[in-house]
Amino acid sequence: MIAPDYQPLRWVAPQYLPRTLRILLENALRHGTDSSVLANWVPGATGEIEVHPSRVFLHDTNGVPVLADLAAMRDAMAAQGGDPARVDPLVPAELVVDHSVIADVFGRPDALERNVELEYRRNGERYQFLRWGQEAFEQLKVVPPGAGIMHQVNLEKLARVVEVRDGVAFPDLCLGTDSHTTMVNGLGVLGWGIGGIEAEAAMLGQSVSMVIPKVVGVRLVGALPAGSTATDLVLTITERLRAHGVVGKLVEFFGPSLAGLPVPDRATIANMSPEFGSTVAWFPIDEQTLDYLRFTGRDHVELVENYAKEQGLWHDGMEIRYDEELTVDLSEVVASIAGPNRPNQRIPLTEVAARTASGDGGAGELADGSVVIAAITSCTNTSNPSVMVAAGLVAKKAVELGLTTKPWVKTTLSPGSRVVMDYYAAAGLTPYLEKLGFHLAGFGCMTCIGASGGLADGVAEEVRAKGLSVAAVLSGNRNFESRIQPDVRQNYLASPPLVVAYALAGRMGLDLTTEPIADGIYLEDLWPTQAEIDEIIQNALKPEMFANAYADVFAGDARWRGLAVEGSKTYQWEAESTYLQRPPYLEQPSTPGDLKGARALVRLGDSVTTDHISPAGAIPPDSVAGKYLRELGVKELNTYASRRGNHLVMMRGAFANLRLRNQLVDREGGFTSKDGELMSVYDAAQAYRLEKTPVVVIAGKDYGTGSSRDWAAKGPALLGVRAVLAKSFERIHRSNLVGLGILPLEFADGEGDELTGEHPIDITLGDDGFATVVSGGRSYRLRIRLDTPRESEYYRHGGVLPYVLQRLKAGEL
Repeated sequence: MIAPDYQPLRWVAPQYLPRTLRILLENALRHGTDSSVLANWVPGATGEIEVHPSRVFLHDTNGVPVLADLAAMRDAMAAQGGDPARVDPLVPAELVVDHSVIADVFGRPDALERNVELEYRRNGERYQFLRWGQEAFEQLKVVPPGAGIMHQVNLEKLARVVEVRDGVAFPDLCLGTDSHTTMVNGLGVLGWGIGGIEAEAAMLGQSVSMVIPKVVGVRLVGALPAGSTATDLVLTITERLRAHGVVGKLVEFFGPSLAGLPVPDRATIANMSPEFGSTVAWFPIDEQTLDYLRFTGRDHVELVENYAKEQGLWHDGMEIRYDEELTVDLSEVVASIAGPNRPNQRIPLTEVAARTASGDGGAGELADGSVVIAAITSCTNTSNPSVMVAAGLVAKKAVELGLTTKPWVKTTLSPGSRVVMDYYAAAGLTPYLEKLGFHLAGFGCMTCIGASGGLADGVAEEVRAKGLSVAAVLSGNRNFESRIQPDVRQNYLASPPLVVAYALAGRMGLDLTTEPIADGIYLEDLWPTQAEIDEIIQNALKPEMFANAYADVFAGDARWRGLAVEGSKTYQWEAESTYLQRPPYLEQPSTPGDLKGARALVRLGDSVTTDHISPAGAIPPDSVAGKYLRELGVKELNTYASRRGNHLVMMRGAFANLRLRNQLVDREGGFTSKDGELMSVYDAAQAYRLEKTPVVVIAGKDYGTGSSRDWAAKGPALLGVRAVLAKSFERIHRSNLVGLGILPLEFADGEGDELTGEHPIDITLGDDGFATVVSGGRSYRLRIRLDTPRESEYYRHGGVLPYVLQRLKAGEL
């Protein structure tokens, strides 16, 4: 639907308008929403805008609860005498199944086949549900398991850059339920992560309301020195921008270095936008963009070029004004890793041995600092042929020199696209990686999201028995504490060739820049030159590899096609299912407003991640969720991520991370205190519910950092959490809280430490955008973080779903 008074962007946009805002202005003009603040933008301008995505992007572990909510809305519509088919996406949606495969089997030729078998055995019911959704919802397309990782598939196949509908060309604007949706920014597509609840509303035609973010221009100068990789560059940018402060802002890259920065390098940087905190990390369209589109088989390159040049989206030296600017000199980038538990904790390779957290490990035995996982994983780096070929060449030279990986190191290879294995095979690099144990384990997220499986035989037992602090080295984008593997305390992000090097070294305490990996063999003896890498890419990577990999991307293999599907408008829920239960959000009473005598369920510190709030990894047998499932006779507990379609499991997993530090108790894990008694967070929440006592969460800075995980809001909501009082919020999580009817309240600068959570809490909401909080004889004034009128409506209705369902029933959608 095009607004009747739609005007081309070039007629309206100021010449100096940042290109990211130009795309948002075009979106507002085409949909007929208020565009005045963008059309008259100057640095420092504020105001609210509405964004209509051209498509919504999902993965399976977030997609299953999204489809479950839509199925529940269909049930509610049918129960009220309406047509359930009216609940159907109005905006095209694409879902990639990539989050469920686990690296259980590794280091052997049949690892891929075995892991896929286990994947279908564990997730057959969920996959049947996705197949039902694929048939039931007209505008939903599903990429079945085994195609790759969603963001790499988006980059290599699905992204349009410019799209045509109803005879009108417009920019591809992609909003996804994964925070790394930003990866497609490297191709000139504006996209970012949103919560699952917000995605559901967008799919049903609701705009996403937001306050205009500040725009930070990052000028890139210089060139990467020999030996430095795109991974080193993104870790440097992550450190710089996190320190500068870009949370909630639009980052836009420009400068002379763009001409020599290929799309895979740009995509690596854009992928880690959530790690430095920005809403997007966008690169303008230029010749590099067109070259990539041609090489990957897109057939509308001329349209992209003409549109970008006509609408001011082309990188042509045009003078752009930004709210803030900074410069990154690529020539200053050095080989680095990041860790042990934050992506912005960059360590130059020259300093790793001295700065790793727990000693230097043992050269010939498992000890503190030993590397127990070395994983070439994640779309962040496996989408980049340069670093992947470098890893293969390091492996080749190591094998030729007689080196082997240490026996305690679990080695896995899980690329984000089948194209990777095609060019590895063409280059003859696969056998060398396999000699070092890097057999293909699967095409999916795997280790990067904590689906890393168990450690090598006997390693976990020894780690626990000795109380060792061991390490994982992975080519991923996140390394939060307890995310990668429960027995691993140190997690380091590194380029794929460094992953191979640390698998050979077996310990963090070895100085790879000065000490030999083996007798007389140093890292510099294994490290390839850029000329060697370029020669292999030139000879081995071919355009037809992309055409073959994505020829029938929505069809799936025989296992997928063999899943039984019922062709009904509504889903037939099974009462005994431990994977899928009808969500209760539409049945919960709406309870906005003041709170009297509330108690703190947990009191948390700074940088609490959505992994802390709602873990994704394996469900421990002795956890509350594990005990619940075992009482039902379930033997294979699987992961929390796989159980996100069952609220009865997930609410028991809220605040259950093994490394959670709740300041109300002197114990790690999912525990709290009620009336002086130590108990699980879940049990305390149920006790407060019986007493009709409202509960809140108290937190420090950057609450909800990390994944866009909607269960980090759904879980607390089902535990009865009515408000979160924090020093600051990460963007997506704050939005998710509002979408579930939980009130975000933000302390004034310098306040919050005195609110211990030991006393009852009274919260009174004012009409001035602030709340008065009284506890323990002290009073605080917190800002109500309902940032737009739409968010106030969501909160008043008890969340997004009740609001949207009411509009559907009223015929307003």
